[in-house]
Amino acid sequence: MPEFDWRSPDSYMSLQDAKITDIAWECLRRNADYRREYDAMIADSPTGEVTDEFRRRWGICFRP
Repeated sequence: MPEFDWRSPDSYMSLQDAKITDIAWECLRRNADYRREYDAMIADSPTGEVTDEFRRRWGICFRP
């Protein structure tokens, strides 16, 4: 993986065409609390599915 320099505009070129949801996901998946809760929820789930409560808590509810 190439080194990322947050001060370099070139490091952000891949985000130029990103949708806001893509950027939001990148921020959320780096959140330690989110990752910890996700791992615990999946470990406790017999089906391995994300619950509606979890989606609401983290703001990842989507309209049909």
